[in-house]
Amino acid sequence: MPQESLYTVEKVSKSTLESDKFQESSVVDSGLIWLKRGVWMYFLLLIFEGALRKWVLPGLSSPLLVIRDPIAIFILASAWNKNLLPPNKYMSSMMVVCIIATITALTIGHGSISVAAYGARILLIHFPLIFAIGQIFTREDVIKIGRVMLWISIPITILTALQFYSPQSSLVNRGVGGDMEGSGFSGALGFFRPSGTFSFTIGNSLFFSFLACYVFYFWVSNEKVNKILLIAASAALLASIPFSISRTLFFSILVSLFFTLMAVSKKPRYFSRLLLATFFLIILIVGLSETESVGTAIKAFTHRFESAGKIEGGVAGSIMDRYLGGMITAITDTHNLPFFGFGIGMGTNAGSAMLTGDRGFLIAEEEWGRLIGEMGIVLGIITILIRLLFSFSLTLKSYKKLNLGDLLPWILLSFALLTIPQGQWAQPTSLGFSVLIGGLILASLKDTETTQV
Repeated sequence: MPQESLYTVEKVSKSTLESDKFQESSVVDSGLIWLKRGVWMYFLLLIFEGALRKWVLPGLSSPLLVIRDPIAIFILASAWNKNLLPPNKYMSSMMVVCIIATITALTIGHGSISVAAYGARILLIHFPLIFAIGQIFTREDVIKIGRVMLWISIPITILTALQFYSPQSSLVNRGVGGDMEGSGFSGALGFFRPSGTFSFTIGNSLFFSFLACYVFYFWVSNEKVNKILLIAASAALLASIPFSISRTLFFSILVSLFFTLMAVSKKPRYFSRLLLATFFLIILIVGLSETESVGTAIKAFTHRFESAGKIEGGVAGSIMDRYLGGMITAITDTHNLPFFGFGIGMGTNAGSAMLTGDRGFLIAEEEWGRLIGEMGIVLGIITILIRLLFSFSLTLKSYKKLNLGDLLPWILLSFALLTIPQGQWAQPTSLGFSVLIGGLILASLKDTETTQV
């Protein structure tokens, strides 16, 4: 064959090979784009799910309670097909526990398929989603979430202020399903704790606790962010404390601040940024406290803080009650508990409604008490240990990144340690924030395309 013909064949073959690779890469990129869109949809529905249930589609409030579940299933199935969800010890262990707990719930527990399915979805769908998000998202995606949080925080804070000063019968305080009694919860001095765009007040507290991580990170890091936006979001964060009348939010922000100070102390080059942030925050605090609207909210928050502190034994007692309350008794007070518990799903509000017709805590309000009450002492403690070990793993890896000069995973960890170990996963919003923060930390830890956990 002439040399020119050989050259032509080689050129065509090379061109065909490159075309095939391009097409294959395009398919992979297209699939990954849809997976990322799925995670963004999960995030946005987490923020605005309550708004749908209260104002937009109140007649569908019950189905909308699990609106994120189909999104989670789509992400898991697609990630599995693309080999983006490698099995790990945490997922495998949780799946085994969940299967056993579901079988015992149906055979010797409450016996309700719907209640068992509702409880099992927490461990079979949402817990694995943490690892899927960690594989799908990149560090830049984690930063983008933070920038969006800054933008969203401003209108949510305005809404929270309107809810604070409006009667519970007003439109802004409308409850789930259009409930005219309102979505607020008893606060102080005649004011109610607002729920923001969420179904219940816990969502508002979790949102601003999550926001605090990004506000502190953007102040001390090299990430490019609009400074006017950052100052506005910082003001929104500070104003959210009195408007929320939530000690939980206050303590959560203090924890994030403590983690940020630890990070800066290990990397002195960030100290000047911390001073700048402190300067702006002090100005914002003084300025906000001088306004009549925020000043009234501060009085209500202070009154609740003092009155609750007297009952629970001051700040130390409040912290013990908020984070450690019920943990020890959940393990020790099990003398009347069946070995396999009363059945998975029974401790959730939705499970209570399906079994009795009334929403409430049939087992325990605290998370560890619910887990042990639903699944029994052995399976319950195993579930708790899985969550603790996973949290410990995140802590070690985030600290290692901190020593390398990367502050992001460590500051995000401040929120994760308040939600993953003992957050109320029976509550869909609390569950959603735990899933999101766990996945974002895994994504921020990645040096390569995959993360081993």
